Amino acid sequence: MKLEGIKVVDLSWFLPGPYLTTALADHGAEVIKVEPPDGDPGRHIRPPDARTSVFFRNMGRGKKSVVLDLKSEQGRADLFRLACAADVLVESFRPGVAARFGIGYEAVREKNPGIVYCSISAFGQDGAYPGRAAHDLALEAMTGVLSLTLGDDGRPAIPGVPVADVVSGLHGLSGVLMALLRRHATGKGDYIDVSMHEALMASCANVVGSAFAENRQPDVKQQRTTGGSAFYRVYDTSDGRQLVLAGQEMKFVKNLLGALGRPEMAPLCEWPGSHQKPVMEFLEATFRQKPLAHWLQWLDTLDICYGPVNTLPEAIADANLLKRGAVLVDDEGRQHFAPVVRFRDEPSRPLYREPLLGEHTEEVLEGVRPPESRPARKAG
Repeated sequence: MKLEGIKVVDLSWFLPGPYLTTALADHGAEVIKVEPPDGDPGRHIRPPDARTSVFFRNMGRGKKSVVLDLKSEQGRADLFRLACAADVLVESFRPGVAARFGIGYEAVREKNPGIVYCSISAFGQDGAYPGRAAHDLALEAMTGVLSLTLGDDGRPAIPGVPVADVVSGLHGLSGVLMALLRRHATGKGDYIDVSMHEALMASCANVVGSAFAENRQPDVKQQRTTGGSAFYRVYDTSDGRQLVLAGQEMKFVKNLLGALGRPEMAPLCEWPGSHQKPVMEFLEATFRQKPLAHWLQWLDTLDICYGPVNTLPEAIADANLLKRGAVLVDDEGRQHFAPVVRFRDEPSRPLYREPLLGEHTEEVLEGVRPPESRPARKAG
């Protein structure tokens, strides 16, 4: 696997950091998850699973769990030794906390110049609010993402996926891999400062046209991807289900409107805006006439972009995901997402098992503690 031989110390919780380190583990890195005596909070997020929780096994699979009490001198010393023996360290403390624990970047780099050290925080290590706490929803609000995500009542709607968490984890992953690549030439690691705030803000690149060009909030319901296009929209069917049209290219517009006997409406769809209302109303009335299953079968005969609004169980059972092995079942009957990045020559071999709390503490610390400080082994 691509990352065999890479050792990672993971000091992160919840989603952004663990999302990053799970990808590293899936492709062969040895990921040592350092937990406090009461464990990562993700172990207790419902629903529970056979050993921990579905959340934790998704973010903890293939890792080793080491319990350290960072309030103790021994715990901090052990963590420092782990960091000095690692290739990568990922932490998601508030700025300054890692340094107080004695494992800030400068301290680790002094002993381990090749360390690739990634800090993920809400607002970055400096700036206007470096010590302020925030989770995904607050960042979606502050970046304007919620102002673009409006329900039919015009009020912001909570997105179903924590995008700030995911994109910051992916930016952290790309930074770690770039730094590891560069280290081959220089022998030196680097420090990576990932701000969730900035990662999500940068994800708005396709919707900031009016804000950048005119310092103006867009009229959300009239924009091409947020409500102003008949061919980028959710429609009800007769059985209370929904489908979406999601391709605004004129070839798709002409294909559908031609098949429905209304080709003369196609020119209205050349650009987004309120002038598309007659097309929206026509499509709304049309799709309400028959159930979702009928429309999916009929739309499949046309060259257009569409999809059903699936429930999560329906989405997990999707034929394409199953055929590609994107959703797997382990020996215990538990479902897992396969790694998204697929290499032909060195495929991933993820371990679909999360560690028990502290399961690998003795094994891992044996390799970094000086002989005189190792606990005596029990007889028998």
